[in-house]
Amino acid sequence: MNNSDIHMVYVLLDGIGDLPHPDLKGATPLSYAKTPNLDRLARNGAIGEVISVGKGIAPQSDIAVFNMLGYRFENTQYVGRGVIEAIGVGIDFKNGDLALRGNFATVNDERIITDRRAGRKIEKEDALAIAREIEEKLKFSDPKASVVVAPTIGHRVIVRIRCDGTFLTPDISNTDPAYARIDGMGVAKAVGDYMSIEKSLPLNESDGAKLSASFVNEFTDKSLQIMKDSQVNKNRKDQGKKMLNSILLRDAGNKFPDVVPINNLHQMQFSCIVDMPVEIGIANVLKMKSFSAGGLTDYEEKARVAAKAMETQNAIYVHIKGPDEFGHDGDAIGKMQNIEEIDQRFFGTLLDNIDTSKVAVVISGDHSTPCINKSHSDDPVPILVSGDFVKKDGTTRFTEDQAKKGKIGLLMGADVIKTSVNMIKS
Repeated sequence: MNNSDIHMVYVLLDGIGDLPHPDLKGATPLSYAKTPNLDRLARNGAIGEVISVGKGIAPQSDIAVFNMLGYRFENTQYVGRGVIEAIGVGIDFKNGDLALRGNFATVNDERIITDRRAGRKIEKEDALAIAREIEEKLKFSDPKASVVVAPTIGHRVIVRIRCDGTFLTPDISNTDPAYARIDGMGVAKAVGDYMSIEKSLPLNESDGAKLSASFVNEFTDKSLQIMKDSQVNKNRKDQGKKMLNSILLRDAGNKFPDVVPINNLHQMQFSCIVDMPVEIGIANVLKMKSFSAGGLTDYEEKARVAAKAMETQNAIYVHIKGPDEFGHDGDAIGKMQNIEEIDQRFFGTLLDNIDTSKVAVVISGDHSTPCINKSHSDDPVPILVSGDFVKKDGTTRFTEDQAKKGKIGLLMGADVIKTSVNMIKS
């Protein structure tokens, strides 16, 4: 059997991995949840564990998804999440610009962060109005420099800094204290509740790094004042809403990524169902066909579209966002309930629409987001390869504990698709 003969629905549950939690009697959200459809898939397959990027690395979703799709960035620096999301939302970006991922956040007068996501649920009109105000009023000390501020979903925003005639470089530290930058990757740091906006520092002695850091710091200082004076925030204060009075920046990049298209990498027709700017950017970079399937929580529609795609595609990658946000919020019960909803509405619908004697289902996550940490961690995530033709290992549930005992063993993220395909073909 060739790769072009297989049919596989590949589901990544964002932030699905977790640790035991007292609100769930010492269980994880996955193990506490009632998941009859995941259980059915588990009994029909084999399970294991995945370290998506590397041991000791608590990755962000962008680099984690690239790895889970088969891409390693060894001996080369990753381009950064800022670039991937800029591509995902269609910002005018060219090599030599500086693109950064940002969070609208709430800070006090001492720049102490009181909410890294400004309440998370932010009205689009407020985010757009603040962004336009910053673009119109912010003047860099260098008249050749300019900025684009592009809100995306919720608290998320992309910032692009350009200096005509100058090639900016990404070798700078983040102003967002929750993430470090290692070889271009954003890596979650262990942080407490007391955080403040950090100064961006050049990571080498080059003029480009020094200039880039100075532009980022100038953006931070001037945008703080613009947002403080904004009528948008005065209105939000009167309405009892959290202020959009800072933008935390991370994961700078200055060039388009140079990667092999996914169909060439795996020798199959590979498509996707994605919603967030970062995953849309990844799909664009990898030249991966994307299917429209409703909004973030239209789980039934995503399942039906994924099943239908098996008529023309060898594989479809479906990214489901829900669990990660509950992990960041420290809401173990909410995460458990979201898993139950995904089990019923997505996996239940999927099983109603596929023939498991012909279509394999591969399930994993991009990373763990333990509720007790409220951030990404380096803990492994489970992986399940399921189908009538897959050799069973006695698995009964898709959980962290069973994953440790499964016959697949421990994989690196970049080996998941190759391993899954070999299990399906054997």
